[in-house]
Amino acid sequence: MSQLFDQNRALLEGALQAMKTREFWTPFPEVPSGRIYGETAREDGEKAFAALVGKPFDIPGHPEEKRLGQEVSPWGMDLDLTYPAASRETLISTSKAALEDWSNASVEARVGVLLETLVRLNKMSFLIGHATVHTTGQAFPMAFQAGGPHAQDRGLEAVAAAYAEMTATADKAVWEKPQGRNTPIVLEKHWRIVPRGISLTIGCNTFPGWNGYPGLFASLATGNTAIVKPHPMAILPLAITVKVLREVLAEEGLPVDAVLLAVDEPDAPVTKDLVAAPDVKLIDYTGSSAFGDWIRKNAGDALVFTEETGVNSVVITGTDDFGGMCDNLAFSLALYSGQMCTSPQNIYVPESGIETDQGPKTFDEVFTGIAAAIDRLLADPKQASGVCGTIVNPASLDRLERARAAGRVLRESGKTGTGRSATPLIVAVSRDDTLHRDECFGPVVFAVASKSAGDAIDQAASLAREKGAITAALYASEQDLIDRAARAFAHAGVNLSVNLTGNIFVNQSAAFSDFHVTGANPAGNASLTDTAFVAPRFRRVMIRWPKSA
Repeated sequence: MSQLFDQNRALLEGALQAMKTREFWTPFPEVPSGRIYGETAREDGEKAFAALVGKPFDIPGHPEEKRLGQEVSPWGMDLDLTYPAASRETLISTSKAALEDWSNASVEARVGVLLETLVRLNKMSFLIGHATVHTTGQAFPMAFQAGGPHAQDRGLEAVAAAYAEMTATADKAVWEKPQGRNTPIVLEKHWRIVPRGISLTIGCNTFPGWNGYPGLFASLATGNTAIVKPHPMAILPLAITVKVLREVLAEEGLPVDAVLLAVDEPDAPVTKDLVAAPDVKLIDYTGSSAFGDWIRKNAGDALVFTEETGVNSVVITGTDDFGGMCDNLAFSLALYSGQMCTSPQNIYVPESGIETDQGPKTFDEVFTGIAAAIDRLLADPKQASGVCGTIVNPASLDRLERARAAGRVLRESGKTGTGRSATPLIVAVSRDDTLHRDECFGPVVFAVASKSAGDAIDQAASLAREKGAITAALYASEQDLIDRAARAFAHAGVNLSVNLTGNIFVNQSAAFSDFHVTGANPAGNASLTDTAFVAPRFRRVMIRWPKSA
């Protein structure tokens, strides 16, 4: 049995139990408090980040044929970081060379390494938070949570799910078949976990850790080696992760090259070369459907897990708490300037208006209330910057301009005053308009008038089936409308939130409880984290022989 496995057994058992009950549980506190992480943790994290900026990032023993890196913080800082880089051929051959020893390690040894890595990463959450701030443009509170504890939660969830699947059946047995009066047939049988081979994790610019950890840790747990290909503008969080993984592997005498970093720059991408490599057998990808389609067409026999483009909708048919609804939606729409895969984009309201606790509200009055709530939320520039963060990709600003010209502006976008920023734009468009029927990633909200409450539900659910969606929200006072929406969005493969008015938002997805993405519509073919996400990453192979008396 692995020492690291025994050392972290309670962590694994807690995760396994939480995944069964789906109740709230986390071993990694999300509050960046000195009382939790140590009184000097914040200062130490800032110093550790500052010590990295402007220097070559060192990963001992990593293949290095040149150094690359062009990250620039959306907050305005030039990180001036470079990383060890190697050719596709070098990365593939190095990963292949590590595969046999890594896959031959016991399940407990592999899982022990990954559990220990997550524990160490958690202790580095302030450093990772700053690295996430300056590569994704998130404000620190979100960057700390999403890049640190929440990402670690998702990594642990993947490890636990993989462990549960790999140990769901015995690894050896004595098989005895009666033969009537004749001597029974007795066989001894052993089964081995056999991985698919080399895995490729393709990181995204917005949530490199949160989206990258599940596939990376699931592949490693099941005995595959991993090549981590970060987005060229968000390398540092995943580079830190790779470095820590390799340190733990080295301490355990396991092949450090089981994990490699594939670095590129925007003008010289390498992702397509890696996807097309015949030895790559697993691909985890988060990003646009356009590139997702290219991956599927060019990945050969590799198994591809994706989270892709989708159009998330809110349907408002009525509410018993108009103020609470507006405040809740204001935060959901402003958070990280709509740059989350779970952010709402379209809001459907009956053209005749809705009934509320404040009396009837017209279509325009509904959005006046939402716009006013956004204005209150973002009135203080410091708070506005903390909620909205920055725009990580300037292309989002181009999409905002196109959206502004598409209809009647109900709330104008503004700036927070810090970094490359934009607050939510609300535009009323015709239901027959085409722009709102595709993802418009960023701080853009389309207000869509529907013929009726039922029509609003049908429009949103139909669009989810056609284009994909990860989240949906409903505000309704009538149970029959709630039941109708539950059926419609279930058939569309979308997770539905109903009547959220407190401190929980449609954007949020909790590890160990919420299955993030269903895999049941075009927004993604995988779910974090269900059996289907981990089980295909390995196969069981048997050896059997007659057992002597």
